Amino acid sequence: MKALLLFLAITISIAAGAQVTKVSLQASGLTCSMCSNSINKALKTLAFVDNVDPNVQTSTFEITFKQGSNVDFNALKKKVEDAGFFVANFVVTINFKNIEVKPNEPVTVDDKTFHFLNAKQQVLNGLQKVKLVDKGFVSNKEYKKNAASILPGERGVYYATI
Repeated sequence: MKALLLFLAITISIAAGAQVTKVSLQASGLTCSMCSNSINKALKTLAFVDNVDPNVQTSTFEITFKQGSNVDFNALKKKVEDAGFFVANFVVTINFKNIEVKPNEPVTVDDKTFHFLNAKQQVLNGLQKVKLVDKGFVSNKEYKKNAASILPGERGVYYATI
């Protein structure tokens, strides 16, 4: 009986989970392919990064991660900044599995907490793109549009839109 209860508990926790699968990051301030190359090399130094696919025309980087690794969004942003550039757009692809989203309630995915702005009540399943709108993850202009909805001092929470 104990084994059955343990099996059910593990099955339910797996079914109600979610996983970050990739990030599409757009950098600003790039003027040439050497700029793109410096960001590409910097991102590849992170232990949790599996592959970086740069697009010079759009200044974007499609980043995939090693299986089971702990993805650090702030480390990705810092690598771009340390290379001398800024993040203009940061979109996370998450594989949701029965995650309920309610207005003004945080949601935890992997080890990250998201506060979805203007989200309606819904259950998320499958691959969904989530755009981070925190300072440093979008342009200053876009951040200012959402700043009134972001609570200051709420550490460890990423503000996002679905």
